[in-house]
Amino acid sequence: MLGVALGVSVLMLRLPPIPQSGSYHQFADQRSWLGVPNFLNVISNLPFAIVGILGIAFIHNLSNDRPQDTFSDLRERWPYLGVFVGLLLSAFGSAYYHLAPNNARLVWDRLPMTMVFGSLVAAVIVERISLRVGLQLWPWLIAFSAASVLQWYWDEFRGHGDLRVYAAVQLYSALVLLLALLLPPRYTRSSDLAVVFGFYLLAKLFETADRLIFVHGHIVSGHTLKHLAAAAAGYWILRMLQLREPATVNSSPVNTSGLSSI
Repeated sequence: MLGVALGVSVLMLRLPPIPQSGSYHQFADQRSWLGVPNFLNVISNLPFAIVGILGIAFIHNLSNDRPQDTFSDLRERWPYLGVFVGLLLSAFGSAYYHLAPNNARLVWDRLPMTMVFGSLVAAVIVERISLRVGLQLWPWLIAFSAASVLQWYWDEFRGHGDLRVYAAVQLYSALVLLLALLLPPRYTRSSDLAVVFGFYLLAKLFETADRLIFVHGHIVSGHTLKHLAAAAAGYWILRMLQLREPATVNSSPVNTSGLSSI
């Protein structure tokens, strides 16, 4: 994981500064409805709130509902709580931004997502490497991720914005989901992390194809679909936690070498 972090850092340093495009805020679908500007881009944030609330409720109720099926140690739940709180805050931050898109509001769109990114990385460390190290790194991972947004906005305010650090945070957080598949699992349903990565990738593709999608029928834009795909990624994390079990077969630890017990 440290090697990949170093590789992503070197990659971003070799790229030229990435300013925020002035056309970024000009989304394809700017239709208003019920007095709400950019209605679909605003209302499509509702799934973030729904998933966030459901996830927070699930984590809160674990102590009364067989927590050992989801976490062998209840301390493992804290990074996931950070994921769902971040999703809930993203619903408000993104809706606020899309009501009147500009750089000042974009900060409040991106900051909650950095809580999701940092918490996901911490969750992988907690479950796959070390509970103690993961919990100790968790606040620092969130702080670094949030600092990448503040650094971008500060540079943007001074006239030379640079998104490289924020882009590196997003890229690394996504790659960690794939790295987790290479580490010994303590729970079932590890493949769900690949599905989460797939939804994240789909969201980025929808974002890139915002206008291309909207011109086909003028029904929905790529950015609206991006919100739905990203919320689906959050839901899949919740689904993974609800369905997974300790990685055992016939009450015996899974043989990670792949050889059957005799």
